[in-house]
Amino acid sequence: MIVEKVIPTLRIFDYNKAIEFYIDWLGFKIVWEARFEENAPIYMEIEKDGITFHLSEHHGDGTPGSHVFIWCKGVEEYHRELIAKKYKYNRPGLEKTFYGALAFTANDPFNNKIIFNEKIPEADN
Repeated sequence: MIVEKVIPTLRIFDYNKAIEFYIDWLGFKIVWEARFEENAPIYMEIEKDGITFHLSEHHGDGTPGSHVFIWCKGVEEYHRELIAKKYKYNRPGLEKTFYGALAFTANDPFNNKIIFNEKIPEADN
């Protein structure tokens, strides 16, 4: 087996709140949106720097309160960028974790948690 990509599906309940959080604040871009008819639930794909999520208003697509754990580089700089936007609903702290990472957690309006982690290089002895 060769894995090409893993795409978590996160449950959302409000399109505008999802756009405010994922697009305006976190800086994702909308790849595509699908809606069967006007006033039907949305299903969409968003992407940023190699991270892809599907966001769905459809009942049964994902569970509110899910966690997505992401290993990446540039966590401190990205955290600084987000804090500078002064998003009133989320100002995550940056922490050194017990598992050797610099990390912060962004909690979306639907109680999903996106945890951005960067491995801390081991100190030279």
